Amino acid sequence: MSLQQFMNEAISPWMKEEGPDSDIVMSSRIRLARNFEQVAFPIIAEPDNLENILTFIEKEFNHQSFKSYQDLEFLKMDDIKPIEKRVLVEKHLISPHLAEKSKQGGVLISNSEQVSIMVNEEDHIRVQLYFPGFQLDQALDQAFEIDDWLEEKINFAFDEDKGYLTSCPTNVGTGLRASVMMHLPALALTQKISRMIPAINQLGLVVRGIYGEGSEALGNIFQISNQVTLGRSEKDIIQDLESVVQKLVEQERKARQLLSEETALQLEDRIFRSYGILEHSRIIESKETAKCLSDVRLGIDMGYIKHVSKTILNELMILTQPGFLQQYAKKALSPQDRDVLRASLVRERLNLEN
Repeated sequence: MSLQQFMNEAISPWMKEEGPDSDIVMSSRIRLARNFEQVAFPIIAEPDNLENILTFIEKEFNHQSFKSYQDLEFLKMDDIKPIEKRVLVEKHLISPHLAEKSKQGGVLISNSEQVSIMVNEEDHIRVQLYFPGFQLDQALDQAFEIDDWLEEKINFAFDEDKGYLTSCPTNVGTGLRASVMMHLPALALTQKISRMIPAINQLGLVVRGIYGEGSEALGNIFQISNQVTLGRSEKDIIQDLESVVQKLVEQERKARQLLSEETALQLEDRIFRSYGILEHSRIIESKETAKCLSDVRLGIDMGYIKHVSKTILNELMILTQPGFLQQYAKKALSPQDRDVLRASLVRERLNLEN
């Protein structure tokens, strides 16, 4: 794979597959934070130290493969244009924090885009592994294997009492951040999600928007993740998260059933109005697009819309983001120009599906 190939496709290859409970759980992610032994963490390290780590990672892992994760492509942030960085953020291949770094940052990405290994973000190494649907256990097992593979060539900073040492105290211990991306439109429509979020936070979990900390829950998509790792085993963290996610899946299904029984006509009207907006708009903002895509996805999952696939909606969620629109246009666009192009691309894609 090359940078251009990562740019050309809105939807990552792994996203084309369906996993368990994929009508509600869009994806499962495992992230492991690691640091080189006896090297200052990125937040205080000298530029030369970080440059040495970049050089080492490129030399040892560029174009390497591990099991099914083929041809890991190494990209330096310094070599990537701002719009290209934004596309990588929109595809969840790098974090917004790494995108802001102009020097000493990098990433390894597998050709399936299922694995990305960020270099010199908040920690020296941050391994990200994605699975479609609700597959936290499978993702964790695969992440452990990748971690062991990296450790064959890297001595990680580790304390016998504390565990893995990281820049952020909340990551010390396992260095694990597990998360799921969930589509919860019925809980949002019935206004139950606002009451559930504080209860989830009290369990040591955190609810964020689609792009993590500080981001908005566009299109009724919420990211649920663990908050603390110190003193907990990886399995304990996963079990706690799985328990909450299972309850949310159950409550979302109940809310969908309630809507179909008590407000079926109003729900159907909302879904097809949103579909009509997407099919006919000439100008559309990103927030309205996300809201309409959420309604249409709900319509597909509940059987109201039968001729559009969920894969198309996953693709449009990314294709209509500001970075991807400008990458598609091959130039910087004003907000209004983005709104016009966004409407045009959505119409074109839905017409192809029809």
